[in-house]
Parts: sequence; C-alpha cells; structure tokens
Amino acid sequence: MTDDRDPEASLQEWKETMQAEHDDAIANPDPDEDHRIEGVTQVNYRMYFAYDADSDELERTEREQVDELRDPELLACACGVRGMTPEEARQHVAAAHEQTDG
Repeated sequence: MTDDRDPEASLQEWKETMQAEHDDAIANPDPDEDHRIEGVTQVNYRMYFAYDADSDELERTEREQVDELRDPELLACACGVRGMTPEEARQHVAAAHEQTDG
C-alpha cells in the first residue's frame, strides 16, 4: 500500500495543528498549574588566559563582559507552555489571573 499524501501538505497541516494547540495553551491556561514565566538568556564574556609552564596548562586570569544582559526573545511558563513571545507570555499569565480572580 502506498502513501499518496503530499508531504508538504502534511507538514503544513501538522504546523497548523501545533500552532492551534499552542494558541489554545496560551489562551486557556490550566487553572491547577503554577504560572511563572521564565526565560534563558546569555551574556558573553571575553576570557583572558596565561600559560603556566610548570603545569603545562592555561589558567584564566581575567574576564570582561562584552555585552549587556537582555530579556530573551522566547519565554516559557512553569506549567509547560514553551516558545512564547513576550506578548504571548503576557496574555497567558493574564488569562491565568482572570481564571483565579474571576
């Protein structure tokens, strides 16, 4: 038996389904879960090393921060919703507050 489905159409259908589930999770947070927004960001440092001939190793001597801490572009909620923009995260937490305050 052959599979005559168009792979591109199947991929598009899958993307639309995942997006709909994502949108639903943002708009309808589980009232029994903890809703705390979190994100991961990175600050880069320039590291300086000196060579120690006795141990034949490099030893870190200095570090210099080369950029500023910025908010991450994608956020997550402790309840498990991942990959939210800051606006989606705000909507998610606001909806959770409406459920508990409403």
